[in-house]
Amino acid sequence: MRVFVTGASGFVGSAIAKELLDAGHQVIGLARSNESAKALKQVGADVYFGNLDDTESLKKGVSGCDAVIHTAFNHDFSTFKQNCEDDRRVITALGEALIGSDRPLVITSGIGLLNYGRLVTESDVPPNSDVAPRAASEEAANAVAKKGVNTYIVRLPPTVHGQDDHGFVPMVIAMAKENSESVYIGQGDNRWPAVHRLDAATLYRLIIEQQPEQKVFHAIAEQGVPFREIATAIGKGLGVPTIGKDKLGAEAHFGWFLHFASFDCPASSESTKNVLGWHPKHMGLLKNLDSGAYFEQL
Repeated sequence: MRVFVTGASGFVGSAIAKELLDAGHQVIGLARSNESAKALKQVGADVYFGNLDDTESLKKGVSGCDAVIHTAFNHDFSTFKQNCEDDRRVITALGEALIGSDRPLVITSGIGLLNYGRLVTESDVPPNSDVAPRAASEEAANAVAKKGVNTYIVRLPPTVHGQDDHGFVPMVIAMAKENSESVYIGQGDNRWPAVHRLDAATLYRLIIEQQPEQKVFHAIAEQGVPFREIATAIGKGLGVPTIGKDKLGAEAHFGWFLHFASFDCPASSESTKNVLGWHPKHMGLLKNLDSGAYFEQL
């Protein structure tokens, strides 16, 4: 299959590109810079120069492809709501380019939308985007699905870990290093589900190959790792104490990130595993932290 991938040089997208190429598929990666294009060419992907702001160019890019995987997202949290609306616009454009065909569109969402403090499943629905801006992506996917687009949603956990991670875990590590202590909130019982980036990449590939009836999938290898254990592993890796703090103390430590550090969103992937035959096989989050890889570059 010819697969168009946005974010193909990013942390998750690059793993997806390699997974697809290793399975014999052709990858056309969206690149907005020569640096990104070089990275794509090095792994054997074709390059389509463009950016997410030019939706007409995006439509042209997917026109000759058999499937589309959308992983690109602007993670500048200072403009988070606008970024979410931009993602709605991009998904709408990609979907419009696929109307009238059965070619799959796989978009990326987040388990953190389902921050319900209980085990959530693929059938759970997030609040609307007025309450949770990131829900705009799923709303856009559902909207184009109603127009006949063969649409799939992959919900990623708060931590997709592995080599070159620059997501939430490195942020927590940086805060712990700056403050010379690793912090969890209260008893630290709130849970972050997790997945290794290579296992997540396999999931995306299985969706486009199988194109099942189920439309929402959870890239969850570990249902919920207590944040206390994550903080403890970080403290050990940095050689700093690990401390539980009340909300006020935690806010002083985490600042704007307190909302994410407070996530309690354990999630099931049983339906995902049963439908796709997906079996995560790479190391878990705590083992990844204990390996020292996250601290070698500090």
